[in-house]
Formats: sequence, structure tokens, C-alpha cells
Amino acid sequence: MGSHRRLAPTGFDRGSTAAVGLISVAAALLGAVPATAAPQDDRRAEVDRLHTEAERATEAYNKADARTDALRKEVSTAQDAIARQQARINSMRDALGSLAGAQYRSGGIDPSLALLLSADPDDYLDKASALDRVTTHQAGQLKELQEAMRDLAQDRAEAGRKLAELEKGRKAVAAHKKTVERKLAEARRLLNSLPDEERAAHDRGSRSGRTDLTAPGGAAPASGRAAAAVAAARSALGKPYVWGANGPSGFDCSGLTQWSYAQAGVGLPRTSQAQSGAGQRVSLSEARPGDLVAYRDDASHIGMYVGNGQVIHAPYPGAPVRYDPVGMMPVSSVTRV
Repeated sequence: MGSHRRLAPTGFDRGSTAAVGLISVAAALLGAVPATAAPQDDRRAEVDRLHTEAERATEAYNKADARTDALRKEVSTAQDAIARQQARINSMRDALGSLAGAQYRSGGIDPSLALLLSADPDDYLDKASALDRVTTHQAGQLKELQEAMRDLAQDRAEAGRKLAELEKGRKAVAAHKKTVERKLAEARRLLNSLPDEERAAHDRGSRSGRTDLTAPGGAAPASGRAAAAVAAARSALGKPYVWGANGPSGFDCSGLTQWSYAQAGVGLPRTSQAQSGAGQRVSLSEARPGDLVAYRDDASHIGMYVGNGQVIHAPYPGAPVRYDPVGMMPVSSVTRV
């Protein structure tokens, strides 16, 4: 058998081998870029999704919290009214009891015999007539007492229903609070896992607006209260986003707009959905400073238009109250308060 010798590689072969090696390394490096970038993009998208869901849960929390506050006041008012009604019933019972006792003590003698034994029959007849009138009055008082007791029973039943609804509302508030905290904690964990430049890119991305959504630049506020609300919103710039808060040291989105208009003497509902219906709807092209801009189909985010194509809003945890383009998210409505 002949022996086979491996030939030494020529310079060309050595160069080709090196080139192939470099190409392989380059390909591996290029192939690695999407593999590392894609998870980061996924994490950024997941952060956005969690913030959106947390904001919707915050809206549900605010709505339930506002309802429980209203119910708490209604229950307190009802309990005060029940206490006053009970005191009135007790007084009526005491008065009727005293009169019934007096009649019982004097009613042991037959009226005709009492007339014969009376030293002054005329005086007796006068008293008997008065007693008859008292008895008629007593019957009226008894009827009034019965009606008062029925009203009291109805009031107590209504107060019991409101108390049950209040307890149900408290549980709903607690459930929404847990949902918000869970989603925000997960979003914070994902955001912190991104490199600094990716976190900065996420923040820039959250500000990106649609160029096809325009609003007037130098328009004046539609009213003095709108101007005062804009001034209040500007004074809150830089304050932290705090979910469920409506100022003055921290805000969520609807808390900021509610607080700003409160400084102008205008009461707005607590949630962004309710605020979007708290005035006159106008088109975005007609927007003027002080108008409320609601976002997403469900109006789960809201900001205040301040002119020059910008809104002031409380974006999400970790992002303070700030200016952003009016088209940063899909606009669902513009409302003039």
C-alpha cells in the first residue's frame, strides 16, 4: 500500500483558510446582534404593555375608591338620620305611654257612675269631652309613630345595603391595588434589567409622537379657568408619578388634571374616562390650552393640552410630570372644560 503524505499548505491556502475563519467569526458576530437585541426589544415592549395595563388597573382603582368615598359619606349621613329618627320615636313612645298610663289609672270607674258621684257634673262633662279629644289626638300620635317606625325600618335596610356595597367596594379597591402593584413591580424589574442606553431609548420612545396629529400652536386658553388650570399643571412639572395620587406632591394622570382644575375652582371627576366626558368635545385641530386630551380607545390615559402641539401629563412610574407631544399615543378625544 502506498503512503499518503499531507501536503504543506501553500501561502494561498493559508490565506484562504484565514479568510474563511474571519468570515465565520464575522458572521457569528453579526448573527449575535439580533439575538441580543431582540430580547431587549421584547423587554421594552413588555414594559410598555405592563405600564398600559397598570394604568388601566389604576383607573379601576380610582373609580372604586371614589365610589367607596361617596358611599362612606352616604352611610354616615344615613346613620345620623337613623339616630335622629330613633330619638323621635323614643320620645313619641314615652308621650303615648304616659298618656295611656293616666287613662288606665282614671279608667277604673264606669263613666256613668263617675258622673253620679261627681260633685260638679258640669266640670266632669267638660273633662270627659277633653278626654275624648285627647284620645282622638292619641290615636293620631299612634298612627304617626307607626309610620315613623316603618320609615326607620326602610332607612335601616337601605343603610344596610349601602354598607354591604361599601364593603364590596373596599374589596374591589384592594384587588385593583394588588393588580397595579404587581404589574408596576414587574415593569420596574424589566426596565432595570435593560442597559442604560436601552432605558434611555425606551424613555425617548415613550415620547415619540405622530406627525400627522397637529394642534394649533399659539392659541390662547378658552377661558380664565382653563388658563389657571394650565398654570397649575406647569407648576407640577417635575413632580413624581405616584399611582392613585392627586397631588400636590405626586400625581397619576387623572390626578394631575383633577388637581390642576381644582386650583382653578373647577371640580373634575377622578378618572380619565369620566373626565373625558366632563365638558364639550372638540376636534384636535381646535384644541386650546387647558383642553383635556384622552388617549387610547378606553380613555385610560389623559393629559392637558398646553399649546405648541404639547401636553403636560404624568406618564408612568419613574417618569415625572412633563411635556410630551400631543400625538405621543392614539388620541381618543379632546374635551374643553
